[in-house]
Amino acid sequence: MKSFMNARSAVVTDAVEGLLAASGGTLARLDAYPDIKVVLRADWDRSRVALVSGGGSGHEPAHAGFVGEGLLTAAVCGEIFASPTVDAVLSAIVAVTGEPGCLLIVKNYTGDRLNFGLAAEKARARGLKVEMVIVGDDVAIEHAPQPRGIAGTLLVHKLAGAAAAAGLSLEEVKARGEDAAAHVRSLGLSLTTCAMPGAEREERIAPDKVELGLGIHGEPGSRIIDFAAADRLVEQVAAPLLEALAPDERVALMVNSLGGTPPLEMSIVMAAVARTRLAEHVDLVIGPAPLMTSLDMRGFSLTTLALDEGRRTGLLAPATSVAWTGPKAFAPARVVPALPLDDGPAVPPSNDPAVRRLIETTTALLKRCGPELDALDAKVGDGDAGSTFANIATAVENRLDALPLADHPALLAEIGHILSRVGGGSSGVLLATFFTAAAAALGEDPVPAKALKAGLKRMQDYGGAKRGDRTMIDAMEPAIDMLVAGAGLAEAAEAARRGADETRSMATARAGRSSYVPSGALSGVPDPGAEAIARILEALASA
Repeated sequence: MKSFMNARSAVVTDAVEGLLAASGGTLARLDAYPDIKVVLRADWDRSRVALVSGGGSGHEPAHAGFVGEGLLTAAVCGEIFASPTVDAVLSAIVAVTGEPGCLLIVKNYTGDRLNFGLAAEKARARGLKVEMVIVGDDVAIEHAPQPRGIAGTLLVHKLAGAAAAAGLSLEEVKARGEDAAAHVRSLGLSLTTCAMPGAEREERIAPDKVELGLGIHGEPGSRIIDFAAADRLVEQVAAPLLEALAPDERVALMVNSLGGTPPLEMSIVMAAVARTRLAEHVDLVIGPAPLMTSLDMRGFSLTTLALDEGRRTGLLAPATSVAWTGPKAFAPARVVPALPLDDGPAVPPSNDPAVRRLIETTTALLKRCGPELDALDAKVGDGDAGSTFANIATAVENRLDALPLADHPALLAEIGHILSRVGGGSSGVLLATFFTAAAAALGEDPVPAKALKAGLKRMQDYGGAKRGDRTMIDAMEPAIDMLVAGAGLAEAAEAARRGADETRSMATARAGRSSYVPSGALSGVPDPGAEAIARILEALASA
């Protein structure tokens, strides 16, 4: 599997260097590369309790991305999914610990507990004051004797960090961290496993299944469940977290991407969360964002932190780091009324059976051939031409009974208005321009072919395309020219077909998305817009 890396042995060190380069000088590293990889605050003066955390890399931005004021003092970076060594942890402790002492915040994995624990013992032998908080927030396995520490660890960082930033003693900072760890719960779900840099992905999860409760190192989930709509999947993650809450308990909610879930889908997850009963308990929300990831895993996790006055204050306390986004008040989506757009006096609906038949033929065709046009567009563009035409057809079809079918200038204007409202992409707005301009021309001169020619000219004026540029113009222009010359619809359809077919041999596109595609990808493929126009005219001629 291809990855952006120089060598597998340098993945972590290169990533740390990139983090430092983007930190604006706020972060530094110890100089013991490559065996010891420790990121720490560049401004740290050891006058307060230090917070050290870390673990295996692959969870970015955790842990080094949360080094900053009000959060961690240092993060110890192990290799991918591997606990850092005892010496690496000890080096971090020694580098940042002054008289006030140091708190280690450790996820509940055996390797982390052992390595951080032995480092703490060695630090104490040096006369340093060191305490430890272990986080086990994963609720995937009911009554698990050793719950894993996953994304909720970040909220322990935040609350302990707020206490340290306030100048509290090591004992008080530890107490705040332990209190946070006792009140944080997390559960994750994923559609896929993760892939180690440069290695192939283990395709463990069947296409029609998802894993609930899998670990952040790609460990198998506690349950395999059926793939379903986002609302249903989110509900199954939210339900166990809800069950653990008292009826009147208030929480902060962290919505975390496991790395490979794009922002668009994380927003869908957030919307689904807002529709669950869990949302009724939420006062503050962190995310949705990639915070504690698992390389490129396509999944998410939800974390709740039960709120009391102290935890709420700590969570809202100022904090600054490369990755900390901070909590926001959770509230229902606000909807602002849209101002009415004045399109002139409404034209009453009317009927013209012949026009209705033409429109019904066109809309049916575009809906039917949408997938095929999308497939063509995927080869030469962005793959949505057929969907765009199908959406336009559906919108017109839904308004058919309200259209002024017998008033042809008004009909063209109304179709232009519909397209300007629902037509996506450049083709939608170009066709809206075509119909709007044709409507104005038809109102001044009752010859339909001349009106279509005027609409085409205005469309070309704004769009910039001309015949030969490999666009829908290659089918529209010859067809309209035939109509202007007095030919019938059948001859116009033949001209459109010839124009569309000619685009197959056009090696260069000078307009539209195809203009960004190499010539080799265009060979033998017709322009999807021209193909759509040709098919429309052929269908109308047959009807």
